Amino acid sequence: CREIAKQYPVQTFSRHSDLFGKVQSVSIAVPTPLHHAIARDFFLHGVDVLLEKPIASTLEEADELIALAESKGLILQIGHLERFNGALLAAEGRIQNPFLIECQRQAPFLTRGADVDVVLDLMVHDIDIVLNLSHSKIKHLDANGSSILTPYFDIANARIEFENGCIANLMASRVSKEKTRNMRVFQSDGTWMIDYLSQKASFSKKMDQPEKEHPSERVAEEIHVRKTDLLEMEIRSFLQSVRDRKEAKVSGKDGRQVLDVALRIIQNMKEKHHPEA
Repeated sequence: CREIAKQYPVQTFSRHSDLFGKVQSVSIAVPTPLHHAIARDFFLHGVDVLLEKPIASTLEEADELIALAESKGLILQIGHLERFNGALLAAEGRIQNPFLIECQRQAPFLTRGADVDVVLDLMVHDIDIVLNLSHSKIKHLDANGSSILTPYFDIANARIEFENGCIANLMASRVSKEKTRNMRVFQSDGTWMIDYLSQKASFSKKMDQPEKEHPSERVAEEIHVRKTDLLEMEIRSFLQSVRDRKEAKVSGKDGRQVLDVALRIIQNMKEKHHPEA
């Protein structure tokens, strides 16, 4: 912090409590087990909070933060960054009634975030997007995972069936050689391809006579994407909510819903396989 402060006109503090009474809003990016305690402290001192994902370690902690923010009329936004990805923003208005969603998120191993299962580290982004696109309650889910480098699940696969018939297949790994973050969305008139890393989106329209269609004849329409700085967009959105005193784009309740599904996936994996300590 002190090194950064030498480059920019900012103050540094050794404890988050030193900020009480000095700020109106904060962005909290600390290990997940600390989310609840630190966010709670700021709410008790009347400060709006942008909280890194996941919202908390448990649903009880999430519920307390949501209730506390509401009781004090404060803003709580959860850091599900992909909501602000230019590729998704360009496509989401045209994604209609998907019947199948496939998400793949892989990354090389990093110690940051390795204190929780990969579901809470990486898959939460895709859970958030899938819940936002499906517009339906979950009917059934099934998951499998493996521990490779940590005592937690480092690889996870989940299949989610929704009441409206939509199915989502999610895969997350933090022990891959390369970083990939993409999603395919199948709907009645065609297929969407979203690449979160390059912020590219394309749509392959379904032919009027599918029996005469050959895969090589399908032409993918490249969608114009206004590339975004996700962190900047997220912070701007948060500050706009603070100014307008309106619910955040990714609310505490959204974060709670994602956490609920993530914990169900983890529990489902644990029932089949206990990662070695």
